[in-house]
Amino acid sequence: METTLDTKRHPCFNVAVKGECGRVHLPVAPKCNILCNYCSRKFDCVNESRPGVTSAVLTPRQAVDYMEKVLAKEPRITVAGIAGPGDPFANPRETMETIRLVREKFPQMLLCLATNGLGILPYVKELADLGVTHVTITVNAVDPEIGKKIYSWVRDGKVVFRGLAAAELLLQRQLDAIVALKSLGITVKVNTIVIPGVNDGHVADVARAMAVLKVDMCNCMPVYPNADTPFAEVPEPAPALMAELRQEAEKFLPQMRHCTRCRADAVGLLDADRTEEFQSCLSACSRRVPGAPDKPYVAVATKEGMLVNLHLGEALSFQIWENNGQGFHMVEERPAPEAGSGSQRWWDLAETLKDCRAVLVSALGETPKAILEECGIQPLVISGFIDLGLRAVYLGESVEFMKSRSQGLAKACPGSGRGCDA
Repeated sequence: METTLDTKRHPCFNVAVKGECGRVHLPVAPKCNILCNYCSRKFDCVNESRPGVTSAVLTPRQAVDYMEKVLAKEPRITVAGIAGPGDPFANPRETMETIRLVREKFPQMLLCLATNGLGILPYVKELADLGVTHVTITVNAVDPEIGKKIYSWVRDGKVVFRGLAAAELLLQRQLDAIVALKSLGITVKVNTIVIPGVNDGHVADVARAMAVLKVDMCNCMPVYPNADTPFAEVPEPAPALMAELRQEAEKFLPQMRHCTRCRADAVGLLDADRTEEFQSCLSACSRRVPGAPDKPYVAVATKEGMLVNLHLGEALSFQIWENNGQGFHMVEERPAPEAGSGSQRWWDLAETLKDCRAVLVSALGETPKAILEECGIQPLVISGFIDLGLRAVYLGESVEFMKSRSQGLAKACPGSGRGCDA
């Protein structure tokens, strides 16, 4: 689609409006397709601010619900972005559906993505058609010999690459993606994470190569040391070094000097961030099924009727609960579809539970999760008493969710303010 959106309203790309125009990051992409040696996947910590951190993960429809609530309280938001907490194109279904829904509901909103660039190329044309105006790609090296020191592995589909092969594949995908994005008139910013002793002497080379590709802006970001990573002991580069490197890179590309290293759930103005204020809203939206009033029930996978303690695929039947105004009441028990029919089993289950807004389970796989969500049934992975899960669904109360790795959340940390090292 052709867009007449004013791209000057993006505070990350236009420093002049960082105190007037805000952004909201929609954390719908928990999985990642590369592993950087500075990255920690413990990204549910509410006590630190860095890329890759969020207090909850949303489905696409939950993201739109959350957007509505954010805009009601912060109407200065002009940009909706997806920046993880993994990579948008390790989660292409969630990413593209979120973009479509946001474009439909908020037609004047700028749309923005931040990615490592490995998987974006097949979606570039569709992104342009949907009016995505800004894309950021993290390019840490244009020499694979340097790149191989930065990445533990790169996964392309089901194939995992390591070492030089990983760095070469990632770089080529990044270069191809930038060329495609620029050919369609999309504004491109390149982030380069500065890692002392690894690529700090290579930053100007990255900027020079990106300028040849007509990249619009460069953002040199100091590495954020994270515990339990290969680069945990690498020091954060000093401000004097960062100033020197930006000055060198500026010979080739305009520099972003006002980056705040936003979380994947950042919201508000860069000059007046409100992420912490909106965390409870984000968490509540992550447990809600938008448009759920016509779905009065909650299904539960349980062995004995007290605890949520069955994997979705193990449940031979589901208890059906309601909130009747006097408390929680079990309505009936429904048999689960028989195993052995592949994905059709989960479509049949969605039909069986079509009047349920959520299903409480101890675990489930990616395929049934995607099918149930598509049918408006929110799977909630919890461990504990049924009552706690019901209170979370019906009353929006907080509950200690035990999220599986596939959903991208680990247990919350107590918060040292400097990374999840406690």
